[in-house]
Formats: sequence, structure tokens, C-alpha cells
Amino acid sequence: MAMTLDTDFVRSQFPAFSVPELCGQAFFENAGGSYTCGAVIDRLTRFYTTRKVQPYAPYAASRLAGEEMDDAHARLAAILGVERDELSFGPSTTQNVYVLAQAFAEMMTPGEAIVVTNQDHEANSGPWRRLAARGIEIREWQIDPETGHLEPADLEELLDDSVRLVCFPHCSNVVGEINPVTEITALAHAAGAFTCVDGVSYAPHGLPDVGGLGPDIYLFSAYKTYGPHQGLMVIRHALGSLLPNQGHPFNGDALYKRFTPAGPDHAQIAACAGMADYVDALYAHHIGAEAEPAEKARAVHDLMRAHEISLLAPVLDAVSTRTSVRLIGPAEAEIRAPTVALALERPGAAVAADLAAHGVMAGGGDFYAGRPLEAMGVSPEKGVLRLSFTHYTTAAEIDQLLAALDAVL
Repeated sequence: MAMTLDTDFVRSQFPAFSVPELCGQAFFENAGGSYTCGAVIDRLTRFYTTRKVQPYAPYAASRLAGEEMDDAHARLAAILGVERDELSFGPSTTQNVYVLAQAFAEMMTPGEAIVVTNQDHEANSGPWRRLAARGIEIREWQIDPETGHLEPADLEELLDDSVRLVCFPHCSNVVGEINPVTEITALAHAAGAFTCVDGVSYAPHGLPDVGGLGPDIYLFSAYKTYGPHQGLMVIRHALGSLLPNQGHPFNGDALYKRFTPAGPDHAQIAACAGMADYVDALYAHHIGAEAEPAEKARAVHDLMRAHEISLLAPVLDAVSTRTSVRLIGPAEAEIRAPTVALALERPGAAVAADLAAHGVMAGGGDFYAGRPLEAMGVSPEKGVLRLSFTHYTTAAEIDQLLAALDAVL
């Protein structure tokens, strides 16, 4: 029998669920940022209280600060299935992509091409599109205007010897469909191109085995994976050694410093180890046997996904049967993340405001995803209602959501 997620234990790891101000409030805007787990908050508080000095000096507070930063780096890299120096911390995923775009612009020559999609959040689209002004050809891999689906066969039509990079999301923050990262990466590699995957909307549903998936760049945001406001970026050695250094010249030999030119936020990096603590706690509670970090992460990922799928199915069933509602993306829970965008007769933000009166915290707008919405015939100005949850959501909260939707739609 498949193991089920213990949501009581899960929620005990998040202080937000025990504060009076949030009691009775069902949180359905997790795609905009998750609650923070207690392990991260504890580490952040400790760092700001006792370690807030320059790290890596010989005195005790500084030595401990550096050790805590190194601990976060090493443990998260192991969870993601990559080498320690292949993981970088930056101020945000958007900022990380802008730095990467600058590096590719320096490496590429006019006439060479980058493939982007119109399924992406603007963060993994706009910075690359701007390179057209520098002579780089931008090719758009377009979604199906009815379903929002990205068809790999359509990508093959865009690939040739001039393409250097293919940028696409693991899943879109409005379409929700999980894209086949390994298959797409294989197509790109066969054509001599690298891949850059935006995992911001996927990683909250289980930290991925980036090493196993195979992309050259993988990006996600810690503040959506129960952590602080940092952008995590994996760049594999083969690509990182080719791209020009974007950091200080004296940091050029350190891969994890080459593409984060600003000084890192020491406290938040150290606090990211709390994300690894949380994975370890879930694994120990549900499984308990000794395992390597990546194996633990895969098991926790599967627990999270199974729970989310079981809660997502009734939501999709309920919204799919409403004639006044257009579900963006697929109606099958197994192939999408629990990020459900609905195009309605009224602006999404107005409906989200109505839901707030029923204790449902949701969002409305374009969510920086104007391109996929326009491609699917949805006005970005009107936007969508977005209902997004994660593994700490309960069946009771799903019932609360569905009752609230009945009341406001």
C-alpha cells in the first residue's frame, strides 16, 4: 500500500499554521510564495542573532557563519543531484537569468539563435528576448492556443546548427502542465544546444533531481520552496566553463561565484540549509531508513506529489464542469502541478477579493505570464484567478475552497 503524507506532521513544521491571525484562512496562492518552514526561520534567526559578521575569518562567529553557509550549499547540491560548485545563490531567479543572458550575449555571435517559449513566466523569456537588439536571433516555441501545451515535435522544427540555447519552463505558472525536461533537453543536445529550465513553478512540489533530469541550467526560488528570498541556480560544469565570468575577476575560478556578481546574502544562504532540514524531517518521519540525500529527496518528492494529485483531482473536476469558467491547461491531475488558473467573466483579482471574505487566500492577475495568456486568448489586463497549493494543504481546505467557489461564481 502506498504511503500517505502525514499532513498533521507537515503542518507542525510551519509556524504559520499555529498563529491566530491565519487560523481558518486557507492559503491558495502558494505559487506566489510558500509559507516558510520553522527550520529555515530558526536558522535565519540564529544567523542574524549570533553570526552576523563577515564569514570565513578565523574568529568563532565568523567561522561558524561560513560553516553554516557551506552546509546549505553542500546539502542542497546533494539533494539536487549536482556538484557543490554547480549550485549558485543569487538575489532572485529573475536577476540570475539577467546575468546569464549577459554571459550568453558575450559568448554568442550575431546570427546565432536562442529558442524561447510563450509559455514562460517573463523571467525566463524577457531577458533572452532582449538579446535580439544585440544581433541574436530569437525563435519562439509556441504553445497550443487552446490547451497551452508545448509540443516537443514543434521544437524540433526550430532547431538547427545556429541554435545555442533552448529556454523553457519545467511547468508554467499559469498553464501548470509538467513539461518533459529530459526529452526536451535530449532534443536540444542532439542539435548542439544547451537548455535553461525555469523550475520556479515546479520545485515547490518536490525538489527535483536536476542531475538526473539532465538540463544545463536549472533555476528556482527558495521563497517558493519554504525558504528565504533567494534564487537558486544550477549551472553544470560543461556550460559554466564556457560562459564568460560575470563576477569579479578574482572570483572567476569559482563556478558558483561566476554568475552571481553581487555580494551574496550570507544569512539567507545559511538559512537555506533549513530547506534540507525539512526534507530530512519529512523523510525521517515517513520512511526513516538511511539513504543518500538525493534518494531522500526523491522519496519526499513522491510523497508530496501523491498528496497533491489526490487533492487536485476534485478541484479540476469541479472547475471543468462550470460553463462560465475556462480552465487553463490540462484537466488531468497527474500531468500538472496544483497551480490552477481560471479565466472568468470577471477580472481574476475581483474574484480573488470575493474569496477572501470566505477565508480563502488566492490571487488574481496576469502573474507576469502575459505571453501565455495572450496566446490563449485571455486578456492579461483582465487576468485569471489562480488557485495554487502545495503538500501542506489539507482535504478540509480543498472543501473550503470549493464551497467558496460555489458562493462567488
